[in-house]
Amino acid sequence: MDDRCWLCGRNGAQDPLDAHHIFGGPDRRKSEKYGLKVKLCHSRCHIFGPMSAHQNAETALALHQYGQRKWMEEQGKTIDDFRREFGRNYL
Repeated sequence: MDDRCWLCGRNGAQDPLDAHHIFGGPDRRKSEKYGLKVKLCHSRCHIFGPMSAHQNAETALALHQYGQRKWMEEQGKTIDDFRREFGRNYL
């Protein structure tokens, strides 16, 4: 995981960085297993900001698409494989 916010690129000096599981809920364990996490500024980009992962559907979709591509590349798998593992296709 990078030491900069995945969304805005800041280094966490003003707003500490959190590790965000790209796939949450029932897939949180899979995010952990496959390393599908990114760093996000706690307030601005993770939880409260208008473009934050937990407030903005477009940001959430971009994270899911990034996570799917990363998983497929690292695992050498296809969209169908991802769908079988995560139950959905975000691409």
